[in-house]
Amino acid sequence: MAFSAVLAPNHAVSDYFAQRAYLLTFTQMKDLPHNDDVLAVDALVDRQTDPLRDGRQSETAMRIMRGVSRMMSAQNFASMPEITLPNHRRADLFAIGSRGEIWIIEIKSSLTDFLTDQKWPEYQEYCDCFFFAVDPDFPLDRLPDDVGLILADAYGAEIIRPAPIEKLAGARRNVLTRHAARVGAARLTRLSDPRRPSGIQQRS
Repeated sequence: MAFSAVLAPNHAVSDYFAQRAYLLTFTQMKDLPHNDDVLAVDALVDRQTDPLRDGRQSETAMRIMRGVSRMMSAQNFASMPEITLPNHRRADLFAIGSRGEIWIIEIKSSLTDFLTDQKWPEYQEYCDCFFFAVDPDFPLDRLPDDVGLILADAYGAEIIRPAPIEKLAGARRNVLTRHAARVGAARLTRLSDPRRPSGIQQRS
């Protein structure tokens, strides 16, 4: 199923950066102290292997990510995959709208993926709206009905059920927005100069 109606005109550019951003992962997160400087986690990404080849993301998850990213662009959201939150959880897709609203989209490639990973409630306190994104073959009755739902394939996506709105406190929204901006800028810098030191130091 293709959702061509929701594709953004600049999807080729957004696809490029979304796929490149997938190269930046946080597998050494467990080695960091639990403090507020989650940027230290993102500073490690240029020392990691390519997650497109390490088996962590399935082909289905990658297709869903692509389709959701296109939909978010069409709705005037700037989205970025694999953003580490202050609780050291990692959001599959972190999106900021034109009015500053923050959405987190958790991608589930299969029922097994959903049943074996129940960390998603820990993401809800860091967004205004939380969604699951799945492909059209997913058994939708197994998902909770009190969160948003997106159906996606490799070409686009559609919101099937809007998410309840739980507005973030202003201070937390500011911290998350600045964090996303810094991570995005750091990732683009590493694309142009992969050997450049990150300059972000871990706090003890």
